[in-house]
Amino acid sequence: MAAAEQDRGGPPALVRALTRILSSKPGSWYFLHVANPIDKVLVPLTRGWLSLAPGQPVLVLEHVGAKSGQRRRTPLLYLTDGDDLVVIASAGGAARHPAWLHNLRAHPRVKLFLRGGTGVYVARETEGEDRERLWRQATAVYGGYDTYKDRAADRQIPVVRLSPAV
Repeated sequence: MAAAEQDRGGPPALVRALTRILSSKPGSWYFLHVANPIDKVLVPLTRGWLSLAPGQPVLVLEHVGAKSGQRRRTPLLYLTDGDDLVVIASAGGAARHPAWLHNLRAHPRVKLFLRGGTGVYVARETEGEDRERLWRQATAVYGGYDTYKDRAADRQIPVVRLSPAV
């Protein structure tokens, strides 16, 4: 990386290139249809140490279906905000919100599997300045969210805070 790029705090060229590939429509398809089905088993099995998204913070969200009442598992990228975890309901920039978001709206109490263990959390959608601040942090972790925002067009991508249950 060039010294000038380091001074600007820009990501290395390799990270930018991977972000472009992974946030492309084929890259999004890969994560939704290949990596996610494997990670929903792999992440809990390895206590978060292995994932098909190497170098990315991945958790598995276990939630209850809004209509079916069945337990579902969804791998997601996450970031931390104090004791809370934050996930983005991007669905790769699809026109509709992901099914897991509808499930959390109906049943906000969830179980998370991630590096370091498991825990029970309560989900809530963020709003206003909290949402904007967390969105900026999320795009700093994974620049592909900006691509998904453009692709989602009229849909505002929800930012969900997961707080430890008490």
